[in-house]
Amino acid sequence: MKRRLAILGILVAAIFGFGLLCGNFLHRAASRSGTGTYNTAVVLRQIQSVSQLVTVKYVMEKVVIQDDPPQNPVRALFWDQTRVILVAHGIVKAGVDLSKLEPDDLRISGRSIRIALPPAQITDAYLDEIQTKVIEHNTSFMRDFNKNLEQTARQNALDDIRRAARTSGILKDADERARAQLAALFRQSGMDVEIVPR
Repeated sequence: MKRRLAILGILVAAIFGFGLLCGNFLHRAASRSGTGTYNTAVVLRQIQSVSQLVTVKYVMEKVVIQDDPPQNPVRALFWDQTRVILVAHGIVKAGVDLSKLEPDDLRISGRSIRIALPPAQITDAYLDEIQTKVIEHNTSFMRDFNKNLEQTARQNALDDIRRAARTSGILKDADERARAQLAALFRQSGMDVEIVPR
């Protein structure tokens, strides 16, 4: 519960900070144009400067069983099992890279703005090393310890978690939230906004 409240607090702070930033640069853009309307080039540069707008974080767990099969087929006849069982706790973040906006993606007319938003993408994926646990690590008495086995298990777990996040719709969620956040922030600045996919 405390972790959820902390994550929610960080998210609210990030949205608030982004809102202040948007309001500030829109005010400067209008001031520079000298007419109370917005200069497309200035607004574009200011939006691009925000860079990645991370809108979604998925937390997922995956159990990975990584075997190291014997190279010698004769040994396979005997009990020769080398294995790692890993409970991986993964975090995947997704959002929209606003630095990829191009001049044609932004149309401003008076106090109306139309933004063609780049597609959402996974911005980060990693294992929480504190919560990721090796629950079994067996090495056969007939084999040398394979120091790469656990690392392979970790990499496979991360790949599986990244794929699971995609399958679960993280990119769709990130796109929808990015649109909603940007629309709300521009409307707070007194602009009519339309956000469409690129």
